Amino acid sequence: MSNFPSDIYTEPKDQDVDTLKNLGPLASMAGVWEGVRGLDVKPKVDGARKQAYVERMELQPIDPVTNGPQLLYGLRYRTHVTKPEQVKTYHEQVGYWLWEPATGTVVHTLTIPRGQAVVATGKAAPDAKSFKLEARRGSTENGISSLPFLEYAFKTVEFHIEVTIHDDGTWSYDEDTVLDIKGQTELFHHRDGNTLTKVAEPTPNPLALAKRV
Repeated sequence: MSNFPSDIYTEPKDQDVDTLKNLGPLASMAGVWEGVRGLDVKPKVDGARKQAYVERMELQPIDPVTNGPQLLYGLRYRTHVTKPEQVKTYHEQVGYWLWEPATGTVVHTLTIPRGQAVVATGKAAPDAKSFKLEARRGSTENGISSLPFLEYAFKTVEFHIEVTIHDDGTWSYDEDTVLDIKGQTELFHHRDGNTLTKVAEPTPNPLALAKRV
């Protein structure tokens, strides 16, 4: 039995068009950010290898989203990562951070140009300063989907991310992508983490901007 209403079509009437006021624990993440002390622990043929990286992440508010009676507020984001003092892209990622006030659910969707998409979910209080999300291979609700080569050689079986909002206005993330690598007997924990500093304020979502005119 689900907790969903029998009416799956009627949208909520109490929508606030100003997304920035309704992001719950995601509110402190809105804006443009840079991180210069990222650390990637990645798999290589001879074992784990550490790589420093720098990144720029933009998280901009979107208009409120409804799935029938479900109401979500969110941030559209893009992350661009390079190795220090290099131009070539080391990693790129796009997706959404979403907040569902009615259930206290945080959603993190991500897509990378290696042919992989992830939907991770978790619970948090509206004023939470730290929250954890996870996705698991095979789940139809918070799952992981990859191209055939990744399934063959670097199968992602779990994805975990923890976000921490700091008192100085920065925020950090710690990711653990658990891989089942071909030819290895033990799972590999591919770790990524960085602390981000705001360099620009967010742009209000279209409906909020229109209301101000």
